[in-house]
Amino acid sequence: MKITRQWVRTGIAMALMCGAGAAIAQVKIGVTLSTTGPAASLGIPEKNTIALLPKEIGGKTVTYIVLDDASDTSKAVQNTRKLIDEDHVDAIIGSTVTPNSLAMLDPAAEGKTPVISLAASAAIIQPMDAKRAWAFKPPQNDSLMAEAIADYMARHGVKTVGFIGFSDAYGDSWNNVFAASAKAHNLKVVSNERFNRTDASVTGQVLKTMGANPDAVLIAGSGTPSALPAKALKERGYKGKIYQTHGVANNDFLRVCGKDCEGELLPAGPILVVDQLPDSNPVKKSSEAYKNAYEKAYGAGSVATFGGHAWDAGQMLQAAIPVALKTAQPGTPEFRTALRGALENLKELPVSHGIMNTTATDHNGLDQRARVIVQIVDGKWKLQND
Repeated sequence: MKITRQWVRTGIAMALMCGAGAAIAQVKIGVTLSTTGPAASLGIPEKNTIALLPKEIGGKTVTYIVLDDASDTSKAVQNTRKLIDEDHVDAIIGSTVTPNSLAMLDPAAEGKTPVISLAASAAIIQPMDAKRAWAFKPPQNDSLMAEAIADYMARHGVKTVGFIGFSDAYGDSWNNVFAASAKAHNLKVVSNERFNRTDASVTGQVLKTMGANPDAVLIAGSGTPSALPAKALKERGYKGKIYQTHGVANNDFLRVCGKDCEGELLPAGPILVVDQLPDSNPVKKSSEAYKNAYEKAYGAGSVATFGGHAWDAGQMLQAAIPVALKTAQPGTPEFRTALRGALENLKELPVSHGIMNTTATDHNGLDQRARVIVQIVDGKWKLQND
Protein backbone atom coordinates (compact mmCIF):
# COMPACT_ATOMS: atom_id res chain seq x y z
CA MET A 1 0.00 0.00 0.00
CA LYS A 2 2.83 2.39 0.85
CA ILE A 3 4.43 1.65 -2.50
CA THR A 4 1.15 2.25 -4.28
CA ARG A 5 0.63 5.55 -2.47
CA GLN A 6 4.17 6.56 -3.29
CA TRP A 7 3.53 5.80 -6.95
CA VAL A 8 0.36 7.91 -6.81
CA ARG A 9 2.17 10.82 -5.17
CA THR A 10 5.01 10.52 -7.68
CA GLY A 11 2.55 10.39 -10.56
CA ILE A 12 0.71 13.48 -9.34
CA ALA A 13 3.97 15.36 -8.92
CA MET A 14 5.09 14.41 -12.41
CA ALA A 15 1.71 15.44 -13.85
CA LEU A 16 1.96 18.80 -12.13
CA MET A 17 5.47 19.27 -13.45
CA CYS A 18 4.37 18.34 -16.96
CA GLY A 19 1.41 20.69 -16.65
CA ALA A 20 3.69 23.51 -15.60
CA GLY A 21 6.00 22.70 -18.48
CA ALA A 22 3.09 22.78 -20.90
CA ALA A 23 1.96 26.14 -19.54
CA ILE A 24 5.44 27.55 -19.99
CA ALA A 25 5.61 26.19 -23.54
CA GLN A 26 2.28 27.72 -24.51
CA VAL A 27 2.43 30.85 -26.64
CA LYS A 28 0.04 33.58 -25.50
CA ILE A 29 -1.03 36.32 -27.89
CA GLY A 30 -2.96 39.25 -26.45
CA VAL A 31 -5.42 41.07 -28.69
CA THR A 32 -7.13 44.44 -28.13
CA LEU A 33 -9.53 45.58 -30.85
CA SER A 34 -12.17 48.27 -31.33
CA THR A 35 -15.14 45.93 -31.70
CA THR A 36 -17.53 48.55 -30.32
CA GLY A 37 -17.61 52.34 -30.66
CA PRO A 38 -16.96 54.45 -33.80
CA ALA A 39 -14.35 52.03 -35.19
CA ALA A 40 -16.48 48.89 -34.76
CA SER A 41 -16.88 48.40 -38.52
CA LEU A 42 -13.11 47.87 -38.62
CA GLY A 43 -12.71 45.96 -35.38
CA ILE A 44 -15.43 43.35 -35.93
CA PRO A 45 -13.87 41.75 -39.04
CA GLU A 46 -10.52 41.86 -37.24
CA LYS A 47 -11.99 39.94 -34.32
CA ASN A 48 -13.61 37.48 -36.70
CA THR A 49 -10.23 36.92 -38.31
CA ILE A 50 -8.43 36.28 -35.02
CA ALA A 51 -10.64 33.19 -34.67
CA LEU A 52 -9.13 31.86 -37.92
CA LEU A 53 -5.48 32.16 -36.87
CA PRO A 54 -3.46 28.99 -36.19
CA LYS A 55 -3.79 27.40 -32.76
CA GLU A 56 -0.41 25.71 -33.04
CA ILE A 57 2.85 27.18 -34.32
CA GLY A 58 6.29 25.59 -34.18
CA GLY A 59 4.93 22.69 -32.14
CA LYS A 60 3.56 25.03 -29.45
CA THR A 61 -0.07 25.65 -28.58
CA VAL A 62 -1.12 29.24 -29.28
CA THR A 63 -3.81 30.95 -27.19
CA TYR A 64 -5.41 34.27 -28.18
CA ILE A 65 -6.78 36.48 -25.39
CA VAL A 66 -9.17 38.92 -27.09
CA LEU A 67 -10.34 42.17 -25.45
CA ASP A 68 -12.50 45.07 -26.67
CA ASP A 69 -11.16 48.60 -26.21
CA ALA A 70 -14.43 50.22 -27.40
CA SER A 71 -12.50 52.57 -29.74
CA ASP A 72 -11.24 54.32 -26.59
CA THR A 73 -7.61 55.27 -26.06
CA SER A 74 -7.64 54.85 -22.27
CA LYS A 75 -9.25 51.42 -22.56
CA ALA A 76 -6.63 50.34 -25.11
CA VAL A 77 -3.87 51.27 -22.67
CA GLN A 78 -5.68 49.49 -19.84
CA ASN A 79 -6.04 46.36 -21.97
CA THR A 80 -2.37 46.50 -22.91
CA ARG A 81 -1.25 46.66 -19.28
CA LYS A 82 -3.60 43.82 -18.33
CA LEU A 83 -2.35 41.59 -21.13
CA ILE A 84 1.28 42.20 -20.17
CA ASP A 85 1.09 42.34 -16.36
CA GLU A 86 -1.67 39.81 -15.65
CA ASP A 87 -1.86 37.51 -18.67
CA HIS A 88 1.89 37.60 -19.38
CA VAL A 89 1.43 37.46 -23.15
CA ASP A 90 4.31 36.99 -25.56
CA ALA A 91 2.98 39.52 -28.10
CA ILE A 92 -0.02 41.79 -28.66
CA ILE A 93 -2.12 42.36 -31.78
CA GLY A 94 -3.92 45.73 -31.88
CA SER A 95 -5.35 48.17 -31.63
CA THR A 96 -7.65 48.93 -34.53
CA VAL A 97 -7.16 52.71 -34.80
CA THR A 98 -4.19 55.06 -34.77
CA PRO A 99 -4.84 57.01 -31.52
CA ASN A 100 -5.21 53.78 -29.55
CA SER A 101 -2.12 52.23 -31.12
CA LEU A 102 0.01 55.29 -30.40
CA ALA A 103 -1.12 55.27 -26.77
CA MET A 104 -0.13 51.60 -26.48
CA LEU A 105 3.49 52.23 -27.45
CA ASP A 106 4.67 53.22 -23.98
CA PRO A 107 3.22 50.28 -21.99
CA ALA A 108 4.31 47.82 -24.68
CA ALA A 109 7.88 49.13 -24.61
CA GLU A 110 7.90 49.21 -20.80
CA GLY A 111 6.80 45.57 -20.78
CA LYS A 112 9.25 44.71 -23.57
CA THR A 113 6.44 43.02 -25.47
CA PRO A 114 6.12 43.12 -29.29
CA VAL A 115 2.91 44.78 -30.46
CA ILE A 116 1.54 44.43 -33.98
CA SER A 117 -0.80 47.34 -34.62
CA LEU A 118 -3.68 47.07 -37.10
CA ALA A 119 -3.78 50.86 -37.63
CA ALA A 120 -2.37 52.71 -40.62
CA SER A 121 -0.35 55.69 -39.42
CA ALA A 122 3.38 55.53 -39.99
CA ALA A 123 3.80 57.40 -36.69
CA ILE A 124 3.23 54.07 -34.95
CA ILE A 125 6.58 52.80 -36.22
CA GLN A 126 8.39 55.97 -37.29
CA PRO A 127 10.72 57.55 -36.44
CA MET A 128 12.37 54.46 -35.03
CA ASP A 129 13.28 54.83 -31.36
CA ALA A 130 13.48 52.72 -28.21
CA LYS A 131 9.72 52.32 -27.80
CA ARG A 132 8.91 51.89 -31.49
CA ALA A 133 11.48 49.12 -31.63
CA TRP A 134 8.71 46.98 -30.10
CA ALA A 135 6.01 48.08 -32.56
CA PHE A 136 5.11 46.59 -35.94
CA LYS A 137 2.16 46.98 -38.29
CA PRO A 138 0.88 45.16 -41.38
CA PRO A 139 -1.40 47.98 -42.70
CA GLN A 140 0.16 50.02 -45.46
CA ASN A 141 1.83 53.23 -44.30
CA ASP A 142 -0.38 56.19 -45.04
CA SER A 143 2.53 57.76 -46.95
CA LEU A 144 2.49 54.84 -49.41
CA MET A 145 -1.24 55.36 -49.99
CA ALA A 146 -0.99 59.17 -50.11
CA GLU A 147 1.55 58.87 -52.89
CA ALA A 148 -0.87 56.65 -54.84
CA ILE A 149 -3.67 59.22 -54.46
CA ALA A 150 -1.52 62.21 -55.43
CA ASP A 151 -0.14 60.39 -58.46
CA TYR A 152 -3.63 59.37 -59.61
CA MET A 153 -4.96 62.90 -59.10
CA ALA A 154 -2.14 64.46 -61.10
CA ARG A 155 -2.54 62.00 -63.96
CA HIS A 156 -6.26 62.79 -64.14
CA GLY A 157 -6.11 66.55 -64.32
CA VAL A 158 -6.50 67.58 -60.68
CA LYS A 159 -4.68 70.80 -59.78
CA THR A 160 -6.23 71.86 -56.46
CA VAL A 161 -7.38 69.77 -53.51
CA GLY A 162 -9.54 70.38 -50.44
CA PHE A 163 -8.64 68.36 -47.34
CA ILE A 164 -11.22 67.20 -44.75
CA GLY A 165 -9.69 64.94 -42.10
CA PHE A 166 -10.25 63.51 -38.65
CA SER A 167 -9.24 65.86 -35.85
CA ASP A 168 -6.95 63.26 -34.31
CA ALA A 169 -3.65 61.50 -34.99
CA TYR A 170 -5.03 59.81 -38.11
CA GLY A 171 -6.03 63.11 -39.66
CA ASP A 172 -2.78 64.77 -38.59
CA SER A 173 -0.72 62.02 -40.19
CA TRP A 174 -2.67 62.17 -43.43
CA ASN A 175 -2.40 65.95 -43.50
CA ASN A 176 1.38 65.66 -43.29
CA VAL A 177 1.94 62.84 -45.76
CA PHE A 178 -0.55 64.10 -48.32
CA ALA A 179 0.93 67.60 -48.19
CA ALA A 180 4.32 66.13 -49.09
CA SER A 181 2.90 63.96 -51.89
CA ALA A 182 0.79 66.81 -53.23
CA LYS A 183 3.84 69.06 -53.44
CA ALA A 184 5.79 66.35 -55.27
CA HIS A 185 3.00 66.12 -57.87
CA ASN A 186 2.41 69.87 -58.20
CA LEU A 187 -0.96 69.75 -56.47
CA LYS A 188 -2.10 72.70 -54.36
CA VAL A 189 -3.98 72.03 -51.11
CA VAL A 190 -6.40 74.98 -50.92
CA SER A 191 -8.29 74.17 -47.70
CA ASN A 192 -7.81 72.12 -44.53
CA GLU A 193 -10.83 71.21 -42.39
CA ARG A 194 -11.22 68.71 -39.55
CA PHE A 195 -14.05 66.74 -37.92
CA ASN A 196 -14.47 64.34 -35.02
CA ARG A 197 -15.28 60.65 -35.45
CA THR A 198 -18.47 61.14 -33.44
CA ASP A 199 -19.72 64.36 -35.11
CA ALA A 200 -23.31 64.44 -36.35
CA SER A 201 -22.76 67.29 -38.82
CA VAL A 202 -19.89 68.65 -40.92
CA THR A 203 -21.86 71.33 -42.78
CA GLY A 204 -19.49 74.12 -41.76
CA GLN A 205 -16.39 72.22 -42.87
CA VAL A 206 -17.97 71.27 -46.17
CA LEU A 207 -19.10 74.83 -46.96
CA LYS A 208 -15.62 76.20 -46.23
CA THR A 209 -14.08 73.50 -48.43
CA MET A 210 -16.44 74.19 -51.31
CA GLY A 211 -15.75 77.91 -50.91
CA ALA A 212 -12.15 77.22 -51.92
CA ASN A 213 -13.43 75.65 -55.16
CA PRO A 214 -11.04 72.66 -55.28
CA ASP A 215 -10.88 70.29 -58.25
CA ALA A 216 -11.02 67.38 -55.82
CA VAL A 217 -11.59 66.71 -52.12
CA LEU A 218 -9.69 64.18 -50.01
CA ILE A 219 -11.56 62.88 -46.96
CA ALA A 220 -8.94 61.60 -44.53
CA GLY A 221 -10.95 59.41 -42.19
CA SER A 222 -11.62 55.75 -41.54
CA GLY A 223 -14.65 53.52 -41.14
CA THR A 224 -18.26 54.63 -41.39
CA PRO A 225 -17.68 58.15 -39.93
CA SER A 226 -16.01 59.03 -43.26
CA ALA A 227 -19.40 58.78 -44.96
CA LEU A 228 -20.56 61.97 -43.21
CA PRO A 229 -18.51 64.52 -45.20
CA ALA A 230 -19.04 62.52 -48.39
CA LYS A 231 -22.80 62.77 -47.97
CA ALA A 232 -22.61 66.46 -47.07
CA LEU A 233 -20.55 67.25 -50.16
CA LYS A 234 -23.11 65.54 -52.39
CA GLU A 235 -26.02 67.23 -50.62
CA ARG A 236 -24.41 70.63 -51.17
CA GLY A 237 -23.90 69.94 -54.86
CA TYR A 238 -20.14 69.51 -55.02
CA LYS A 239 -19.25 68.40 -58.58
CA GLY A 240 -15.55 67.60 -58.25
CA LYS A 241 -13.95 64.23 -57.59
CA ILE A 242 -14.01 62.90 -54.04
CA TYR A 243 -11.19 60.70 -52.72
CA GLN A 244 -11.11 58.62 -49.54
CA THR A 245 -8.25 56.85 -47.77
CA HIS A 246 -7.83 53.09 -47.41
CA GLY A 247 -9.46 53.54 -44.00
CA VAL A 248 -12.92 53.16 -45.58
CA ALA A 249 -12.27 49.98 -47.54
CA ASN A 250 -15.07 47.82 -46.17
CA ASN A 251 -18.66 47.00 -47.04
CA ASP A 252 -20.05 48.76 -43.96
CA PHE A 253 -18.83 52.03 -45.43
CA LEU A 254 -20.60 51.26 -48.71
CA ARG A 255 -23.79 50.44 -46.82
CA VAL A 256 -23.76 53.63 -44.75
CA CYS A 257 -22.70 55.96 -47.55
CA GLY A 258 -24.93 54.39 -50.21
CA LYS A 259 -25.42 56.28 -53.48
CA ASP A 260 -23.73 59.37 -52.06
CA CYS A 261 -20.33 57.71 -52.48
CA GLU A 262 -20.84 56.63 -56.07
CA GLY A 263 -17.72 57.43 -58.11
CA GLU A 264 -15.42 58.03 -55.15
CA LEU A 265 -11.82 56.85 -55.47
CA LEU A 266 -9.38 55.46 -52.93
CA PRO A 267 -6.19 53.46 -52.58
CA ALA A 268 -6.64 50.00 -51.07
CA GLY A 269 -4.90 46.74 -50.40
CA PRO A 270 -5.23 44.14 -53.19
CA ILE A 271 -7.48 41.96 -51.01
CA LEU A 272 -10.35 44.40 -51.60
CA VAL A 273 -10.55 43.49 -55.30
CA VAL A 274 -8.73 40.17 -55.33
CA ASP A 275 -11.18 38.63 -57.80
CA GLN A 276 -10.34 41.42 -60.27
CA LEU A 277 -6.57 41.04 -60.02
CA PRO A 278 -4.74 39.45 -62.95
CA ASP A 279 -3.13 36.09 -62.24
CA SER A 280 0.26 37.77 -62.68
CA ASN A 281 -0.27 39.96 -59.61
CA PRO A 282 2.25 38.80 -56.96
CA VAL A 283 -0.27 39.26 -54.13
CA LYS A 284 -3.23 37.44 -55.68
CA LYS A 285 -2.44 33.98 -54.27
CA SER A 286 -1.88 35.15 -50.69
CA SER A 287 -4.92 37.44 -50.87
CA GLU A 288 -7.08 34.58 -52.10
CA ALA A 289 -5.90 32.40 -49.22
CA TYR A 290 -7.33 34.88 -46.71
CA LYS A 291 -10.51 35.53 -48.70
CA ASN A 292 -11.23 31.81 -48.98
CA ALA A 293 -10.61 31.19 -45.27
CA TYR A 294 -12.78 34.12 -44.16
CA GLU A 295 -15.69 33.45 -46.49
CA LYS A 296 -15.68 29.76 -45.63
CA ALA A 297 -16.26 30.77 -42.02
CA TYR A 298 -18.52 33.79 -42.44
CA GLY A 299 -20.18 33.50 -45.84
CA ALA A 300 -19.65 34.58 -49.44
CA GLY A 301 -18.91 38.28 -49.87
CA SER A 302 -18.12 38.81 -46.19
CA VAL A 303 -14.36 39.36 -46.49
CA ALA A 304 -13.13 42.78 -45.32
CA THR A 305 -9.83 44.53 -45.93
CA PHE A 306 -9.42 45.33 -42.21
CA GLY A 307 -9.76 41.70 -41.29
CA GLY A 308 -6.90 41.15 -43.71
CA HIS A 309 -4.63 43.19 -41.45
CA ALA A 310 -5.39 40.84 -38.56
CA TRP A 311 -4.71 37.87 -40.83
CA ASP A 312 -1.39 39.42 -41.84
CA ALA A 313 -0.45 39.94 -38.19
CA GLY A 314 -1.08 36.23 -37.74
CA GLN A 315 1.10 35.43 -40.75
CA MET A 316 3.89 37.53 -39.28
CA LEU A 317 3.71 35.61 -36.01
CA GLN A 318 3.51 32.28 -37.80
CA ALA A 319 6.80 33.12 -39.52
CA ALA A 320 8.51 34.65 -36.48
CA ILE A 321 7.57 32.30 -33.63
CA PRO A 322 9.53 29.26 -34.93
CA VAL A 323 12.60 31.46 -35.28
CA ALA A 324 12.24 32.82 -31.74
CA LEU A 325 11.81 29.30 -30.38
CA LYS A 326 15.36 28.50 -31.45
CA THR A 327 16.54 30.98 -28.81
CA ALA A 328 14.10 30.76 -25.88
CA GLN A 329 10.81 29.37 -24.62
CA PRO A 330 7.48 31.27 -24.51
CA GLY A 331 6.58 33.11 -21.35
CA THR A 332 10.07 34.51 -20.86
CA PRO A 333 11.65 37.93 -21.53
CA GLU A 334 14.20 36.19 -23.72
CA PHE A 335 11.45 34.79 -25.95
CA ARG A 336 9.78 38.17 -26.35
CA THR A 337 13.11 39.72 -27.31
CA ALA A 338 13.81 36.93 -29.79
CA LEU A 339 10.31 37.30 -31.21
CA ARG A 340 10.84 41.02 -31.70
CA GLY A 341 14.08 40.28 -33.54
CA ALA A 342 12.39 37.72 -35.78
CA LEU A 343 9.55 40.09 -36.62
CA GLU A 344 11.99 42.67 -37.94
CA ASN A 345 13.68 40.15 -40.24
CA LEU A 346 10.76 38.88 -42.35
CA LYS A 347 11.76 38.36 -45.97
CA GLU A 348 9.39 38.18 -48.96
CA LEU A 349 6.54 37.10 -46.70
CA PRO A 350 3.33 36.91 -48.77
CA VAL A 351 0.36 38.33 -46.85
CA SER A 352 -3.16 39.33 -47.86
CA HIS A 353 -2.19 42.94 -48.57
CA GLY A 354 1.26 42.59 -50.10
CA ILE A 355 4.74 41.13 -49.83
CA MET A 356 6.51 41.98 -46.59
CA ASN A 357 10.22 42.67 -46.05
CA THR A 358 10.88 44.09 -42.58
CA THR A 359 14.16 45.45 -41.27
CA ALA A 360 15.46 47.01 -38.07
CA THR A 361 14.38 50.42 -39.38
CA ASP A 362 11.23 49.39 -41.29
CA HIS A 363 8.65 47.56 -39.18
CA ASN A 364 6.07 47.55 -41.97
CA GLY A 365 8.00 46.25 -44.95
CA LEU A 366 5.38 46.79 -47.67
CA ASP A 367 6.00 48.39 -51.07
CA GLN A 368 3.97 49.35 -54.15
CA ARG A 369 2.75 45.76 -54.49
CA ALA A 370 0.53 46.48 -51.47
CA ARG A 371 -1.71 49.05 -53.13
CA VAL A 372 -4.22 49.48 -55.94
CA ILE A 373 -6.63 52.28 -56.86
CA VAL A 374 -10.32 51.40 -56.72
CA GLN A 375 -13.51 53.28 -57.49
CA ILE A 376 -17.00 52.86 -56.09
CA VAL A 377 -19.18 51.88 -59.06
CA ASP A 378 -22.80 50.76 -58.62
CA GLY A 379 -22.15 50.32 -54.91
CA LYS A 380 -19.20 47.98 -55.45
CA TRP A 381 -15.42 48.23 -55.55
CA LYS A 382 -13.93 48.38 -59.05
CA LEU A 383 -10.20 48.06 -59.79
CA GLN A 384 -8.79 50.96 -61.79
CA ASN A 385 -6.09 50.11 -64.32
CA ASP A 386 -5.38 53.58 -65.72
